[in-house]
Amino acid sequence: MSRLAVVLFNLGGPDSPEAVKPFLRNLFADPAILPAPAPVRFLLSRYIAGRRAAPARAAYEQLGGASPLLEQTEAQARALEAALAARGGEEARCFVAMRYWHPRAAAVLPAVRDYGPDEIVALPLYPQFSTTTSGSSLAEWRKLAGEQSRLRVLCCHPQLGGLVEAWAGPLAEAVRRAHTHAPVRVLFTAHGLPERVIAGGDPYAWQVERTAEALRSATEARLGALDGVDWRVTWQSRATPEKWLEPDTGAEVEAAAKEGRALVLAPIAFVSEHSETLVELDIEYRALAERAGAAAWERVATPRTAPAYIEGLADLVLDRRPQPRLCPASCAGCPVAAP
Repeated sequence: MSRLAVVLFNLGGPDSPEAVKPFLRNLFADPAILPAPAPVRFLLSRYIAGRRAAPARAAYEQLGGASPLLEQTEAQARALEAALAARGGEEARCFVAMRYWHPRAAAVLPAVRDYGPDEIVALPLYPQFSTTTSGSSLAEWRKLAGEQSRLRVLCCHPQLGGLVEAWAGPLAEAVRRAHTHAPVRVLFTAHGLPERVIAGGDPYAWQVERTAEALRSATEARLGALDGVDWRVTWQSRATPEKWLEPDTGAEVEAAAKEGRALVLAPIAFVSEHSETLVELDIEYRALAERAGAAAWERVATPRTAPAYIEGLADLVLDRRPQPRLCPASCAGCPVAAP
């Protein structure tokens, strides 16, 4: 029986208060995040980590002192293993490789080699591809693997049927609940990026829009003739002083609340919970909405191990046809070669 290794890539997060500063140093030392010459980036990463460590530590204290991302990603890995085993035909094992905290690629690569797979599949758990996320994780893996870096890369899944299905049911329920209070504004919120990254050809924003379109269509089909609902894509988690993608989620939350609308937020660029959802959305933006007079507040949970999502990932892993290019030619950063 052939052996299949699936490497699930994700960001990672600090596992203790003491890990916050080194996690931030790793993050800002990445040239995909901070494009500066190596000596400058080394110094800047330490300066930025020092400045941001205290507020970041305070955020993680609200989560018990650590990020839940690794635990949830491991649960996804085990669920995907079970889904693949149920399909039969080959032995499959899933591995988790985090980009900025443990377990990092350097520790995971030997475990994958020891397993002795006939095929290695790279599966970033970022539905939308960006050079700053999936691209960075893949580059690190290939650099460490060297000549053994052969991979079948599943670079993105912004319109994966299982992902859309996993989101659409809970989103429709949230909209119905909110609609009993007032007209609803749905904010499809995604982690932002500097505009310079998008201007350089990064396909992330275009793919986020495609996820939003697919999810809106699927949700409206479930809602039927429900008036008084509008939909917007917004961007959160701005991290540097330069110009980032707009509109800003916080500003849109406040504006909708002041209009007396009920708010429903769906963080469509995330498939697990972490500080950007559990703190930024659930605590900070909810408080902002309440102060501004929102008629109601709903935040849709991320898919995590929702059966539809896991089965969709299994379909993706087992489909060995060449992955088609989704992005337009203007997205030069798309990793899939044009047909």
